[in-house]
Amino acid sequence: QLKCVMWRSAADRLRFDPGDGDAVVARGRIGVYEASGVYQLYADGMEPAGRGNLALEFERLKAQLDSEGLFDPDHKQPIPALPQKIGIVTSADAAALQDILNVLRRRYPLVAVLIAPTLVQGATAPPQIVRALQWLDGRNDIDTIIVARGGGSIEDLWAFNDERVARAIFAAQHPIISGVGHEIDFTIADFVADLRAPTPSAAAELAVPDIAEIKVAVAGTGQLLDQLMLGQLQECRRALQIEAQRLHHLRPQNRIDSWRQLLDGQLLRLDNAMNNQLAAARHQLALLQTELRAVSPQATLDRGFAIIQAADGTVIRSVAQVQPGQPLNVQVADGRFGASVAAEETIDE
Repeated sequence: QLKCVMWRSAADRLRFDPGDGDAVVARGRIGVYEASGVYQLYADGMEPAGRGNLALEFERLKAQLDSEGLFDPDHKQPIPALPQKIGIVTSADAAALQDILNVLRRRYPLVAVLIAPTLVQGATAPPQIVRALQWLDGRNDIDTIIVARGGGSIEDLWAFNDERVARAIFAAQHPIISGVGHEIDFTIADFVADLRAPTPSAAAELAVPDIAEIKVAVAGTGQLLDQLMLGQLQECRRALQIEAQRLHHLRPQNRIDSWRQLLDGQLLRLDNAMNNQLAAARHQLALLQTELRAVSPQATLDRGFAIIQAADGTVIRSVAQVQPGQPLNVQVADGRFGASVAAEETIDE
């Protein structure tokens, strides 16, 4: 048995927190503790042994990729609600593949599946996983990609902690669901993927909807649409009845009849006004005729006066216009006769 001592200055440089019972690989120098004369190791460095190395590498790569933004939630893509085709990256003979296919057939048998078989364990698995991912991602008929593997030890799952796989997932144009291991297993692929599922079966459940739930929702939606349409129909019927009543009161014939009555009234008033004006005009004309007859030449002749004209038709108004022996025409009330001037005499007023 060899005791080991590590001073604080060296312990502060450790990349992990050692715990009781951990197997570690320590580096340092062997010296004698003079107080007891016992040999001991003065360690200046320490690393986990075996799986501890893998855990340390996991945390290192996780921190690196996180700092580069590969885990950024803003980069993650939404999973399509109704996919038409799903790509699967996993081993062709793995139980995980059958689990995925069974869930897809049960939940959503309408979806098509395209499998990109690959190794999922061992040193040659990471490049194969990358090629399978890139092949599916390069297709235009894929909606979602599932990357899956059944449970196992940390060594069994290590291919999904490979940096190349992580970067291929991050670079994918299609949304990716990771379903690696069991619920307690976490891989780098889980952190980079758009959605992490605890198991391959769970990944399949997250990739597709439940067709039974869709049928229930469609049936419920159909009933709701029927109710809405019935309500709309009743509302339209009420509106139509209101419009029919309004049109009954505002129909063109009613308006024409109203306008005809108004026009008849206007014509009657116009006719009465014209008759009144005509009667007044006739009365005024009669008065004017009476006055005109009173001052007309005929009326004057009727009162005993005569109109005397020279032979050329000139009306004689003065004695100065005649000479003795001059022939004249005399018009009286009931006719004419000829005369001649016997003599002329001026009458002083």
